[in-house]
Amino acid sequence: MKLVTLTFLEGDEKCVERLLSELEVTTFSRLAVEGHERNAPARSVGWYGSAAPYRSEMILIFTEDEMASRILAGVEACTGVEDPKHPIRAFQLGVEKAAGCGSESSNEAGGGQ
Repeated sequence: MKLVTLTFLEGDEKCVERLLSELEVTTFSRLAVEGHERNAPARSVGWYGSAAPYRSEMILIFTEDEMASRILAGVEACTGVEDPKHPIRAFQLGVEKAAGCGSESSNEAGGGQ
């Protein structure tokens, strides 16, 4: 089993939703996040007294290995993002163990590597 995390600017939400729909990803969690860039150009300084935060989102998907690979390939193929300096990014992590309330824990979640 894998955990795939997507990070993207709020303006790219429709692109990510379309990608997940095309890949038939039906179960995921979405979080609003505030992105920051430490060495932001001086033109970003203003109302905040420092660089303005980026309004971003993060999606977490627990899935089988094959689907994780398909999601990463789909993200690589995405074009037309709101800001090319802040592309949609995907990260894949292995899930070693998993447990749920009222269920048995698993030493190897989904048999993944």
